Amino acid sequence: MSRPASYEGVVLTMPVTVPYVRYSIESAHYWLGRALKGLLDGTGLPLSAVDGLCVSSFSLGPDSAVGLTQHFGVSPRWLDHIPMGGASAVVALRRAARAVQAGDASVVAVITGDTNHVDSFRRTLGQFSRFAQDATYPYGAGGPNASFALLTRHYMNTSGATREDFGKLCVAQRDNALRYPYALMKKPLTMQQYLQARPITEPIHLFDCVMPCAGAEAFLVMSEAQARRLGLAFVRVLGTIERHNGWPDDVIQSRGGWTLDRDSLYEQAGVGVEEMDFLQAYDDYPVINMMQLENLGFCEAGAGPEFVRTHSFTVDGSCPLNTCGGQLSVGQAGAAGGTLGMNEAIRQLTGRADRTQIANARIGMVSGFGMINYDRGLCTAAAILQSGASA
Repeated sequence: MSRPASYEGVVLTMPVTVPYVRYSIESAHYWLGRALKGLLDGTGLPLSAVDGLCVSSFSLGPDSAVGLTQHFGVSPRWLDHIPMGGASAVVALRRAARAVQAGDASVVAVITGDTNHVDSFRRTLGQFSRFAQDATYPYGAGGPNASFALLTRHYMNTSGATREDFGKLCVAQRDNALRYPYALMKKPLTMQQYLQARPITEPIHLFDCVMPCAGAEAFLVMSEAQARRLGLAFVRVLGTIERHNGWPDDVIQSRGGWTLDRDSLYEQAGVGVEEMDFLQAYDDYPVINMMQLENLGFCEAGAGPEFVRTHSFTVDGSCPLNTCGGQLSVGQAGAAGGTLGMNEAIRQLTGRADRTQIANARIGMVSGFGMINYDRGLCTAAAILQSGASA
């Protein structure tokens, strides 16, 4: 496999979070529009300066990214719509960075988000995929809970993980979320509360699940020269990977596509896992956190439980993980869930994470996981970012 070209000269900047709410009567267009406005307000750029647009949303239909161009009054010369859920932010970064390098766009706005009407989640489940329509939803197993219950039970059986191990991750992320102003979960979580929470689909209980909500996340991709001209704080891209339907012959998912490309990621970046100051991992369920810790090389395969027992994962502790609280404590605003960690990484590496700031953060990783399709997640991606200029 040939080594990917460097991302030199391309940067990420201006992370925008449109504060989440549990339910909304607005459309996805409203939330995505607010995210785009936040990018313009934060940079002082006119709308006409955005000549690239990348969109990810589950509830935008019947529109797609091209429909949004008329809603927003933009005329981009580069456009993409990425339906990859939790992997969308890293995949968008990869596409947008190459567009900027090729001269196909100068300023790419990556906007992700969804609304959450009272019945949005139920309606999404029944139409999520052909597998959902044919093989799960008609039998009362709609949604990801049943699939992830199988993955979680298998992981527990093969690794020796306990509910206390998953609970430690959830409790640590809640501790981080209490420092983050946009988190919907505002109360501390104890191990006892975690263990005593009502079962959803054994062995998954209430606090193993994300809470659907409405909101949006966005960031800009542009050249480093342009970011400097605008006086913007930015981060550099050291390396990225992306894989879909990795290990398709595994009877049950116990590893993701990261394992196929991990060595390439560190080779591109010129750094090792020991140099990561944090990991922002996609966390729709804690078992996926554990899988990413193993698959990305933070520990050996099967050693996730012991790794969890020896680290704190808090902002001020060892191996900081999901420093804003992750989706498990902030909420899952649909496709924005994959950008939550990306934006937190940009803030960390530009020294703008406020109360969640890690001291001397210099290099960090963002990992994405998306599109649970019957029995497994299909999309995996990861990026290693480095601090650039702090305006």
